[in-house]
Amino acid sequence: MGLNKNHGIIIAVLFVFFMFYKPSVCFLMLGSLALFYVIKSVAFLNKIKNSGVEIVGKIVSYESDDEDYKTPVIEYETSEGKNLMGKPYIHSSSDLDKFQSYSQNINKNIRIIYSPESPEKFIIKNSSPGCVLILGSIIGLVFIILATGSLLGYFDIFN
Repeated sequence: MGLNKNHGIIIAVLFVFFMFYKPSVCFLMLGSLALFYVIKSVAFLNKIKNSGVEIVGKIVSYESDDEDYKTPVIEYETSEGKNLMGKPYIHSSSDLDKFQSYSQNINKNIRIIYSPESPEKFIIKNSSPGCVLILGSIIGLVFIILATGSLLGYFDIFN
């Protein structure tokens, strides 16, 4: 279960409303969303590691986002013979990625694991987004704890 466009609109409207009415609710919402995505990612990683199909793909290029973090674009063929190309479903980058070109990795083979239910969702084998998930968990929990404490009247930092 994921969030679709309608959920996003509802969350945005509620966020704007509470930003003026009770700002601590906004932090509770942000913390909850962070934990939701961490839990969703961990569940996906567990599922794909248990029932995913491991194959060899080929890095065809790297795509940079707005901040120049690079994500590999990988071409692969499923065990059913379907040719696919895309970016890993879960991928983390560091600041060092901004300065490297990774041109030496183009056309290099790489092991990936894809989901049999939706083959377009895959991860790179032996890559661990653990640091990002831990950081997201900590941020989410801190936001939830501070917002809950503020809503219960233990301290007044958001209002």
